Amino acid sequence: MKNCGSLRRRLGWSFAAAGLAAGVALAQDYGDSPYVPTPQSVVDKMLEVASVGPNDFVVDLGSGDGRIVITAAKKFGARGFGVDIDPRLVERSKKLAAQAGVAKRAAFYARDLYQTDVSRATVLTMYLLPEVVLMVRPKLLAELKPGARIVSHDYDLGEWQPDFQIEVDAPDKPVGLKKTSKILYWVVPASAAGRWRWELGLDGGPAPFELSLDQQFQKLNGRLTVSGQGMAIENGVLAGERIGFAAASGSGAAAVRYEFSGRIAGDAIKGTVRVVRGAQSQEIGWSAARVEAWPPRHTDAPAPQVAK
Repeated sequence: MKNCGSLRRRLGWSFAAAGLAAGVALAQDYGDSPYVPTPQSVVDKMLEVASVGPNDFVVDLGSGDGRIVITAAKKFGARGFGVDIDPRLVERSKKLAAQAGVAKRAAFYARDLYQTDVSRATVLTMYLLPEVVLMVRPKLLAELKPGARIVSHDYDLGEWQPDFQIEVDAPDKPVGLKKTSKILYWVVPASAAGRWRWELGLDGGPAPFELSLDQQFQKLNGRLTVSGQGMAIENGVLAGERIGFAAASGSGAAAVRYEFSGRIAGDAIKGTVRVVRGAQSQEIGWSAARVEAWPPRHTDAPAPQVAK
C-alpha cells in the first residue's frame, strides 16, 4: 500500500486509518506516507482470483515495490505497469523487475494515480486506504472497459458490491492484529440502462417486446412488456458485457416464463431466450436495439421510475 501524495494534500489527513493505525509502526516509511507491502501469498491469490493470463494487461495503483506487476509478468505471463507517488519505490521496482527478467513486460512510473490513464487495463489491482479506494471509484467506472477485472486488497468500493470476495491467511502481513486479508473482485459492467425494443417470432406471429432497465453497477431492475402486457424482471445482472434476466406472466396453463441471456455491444444486444410454457420450452435467438438511453445509477439513491 502506498497512498497518493496529492490526495493527502487535498484531504489534509495523516496516515491514521482504522485497522491500519495499530500496525503502522511496523511498516516502512518512504516519505509522504507509509509503504505497506502486500504479502506475496496474497499477491498470488489476487492474481489467481482475477484469472490473470498472458493476454492480460495489469495496472497496479500504488505499486510500492512492484511485486504485483512483477508477479503477474513472471508467474502468469502478463504485461502491465505500476504507478507510485514515491520515485524511490519506483526505482526499486524497476531494479526488481530487471532482476526477475521481466523488465520488458513490467514498467513502473512515478505518478499520481489520478493522473494515470488506466483504460488499457484488463486487470486493475490496488491496496489503497479506504478513503482513496472510494475516491478512485468514479475513475475506474469512467475509464475501464466493460469486462475489465478489479481486485482490491482489504478495502471495498462502497455501494459497488463485489462480485466475489474471500478471506485468506496472511501470516506475513506487516500491519494489523488479525493476520488475514480480504480479496475483493469486481467485473466492470457495460451500460445497460435505458429502453430496448425487439420482436420475437412466437406462436401467433411476431410479438413486440420492450424492456426498460434501471442499472446500479452490475445489478438490474425494470420491466419487460410483451404485446402490451408488463411484468417485472427477475435476476437482472451484468457480468461485463454479458446480460441476463428473466420475467414471467400469467398463471396456470397460460403461464409463460422468459429467460434471456446475451451480450451488449453499444446500443445492441444479441443472445438467446428460453421460453417456457408448462412442460414445454423452446430456445430462440433475440437481438434488441436501445431506443432511449439513460445513465447507470452508480449510487444507492432511489431509482427513477421505469415505464410500466
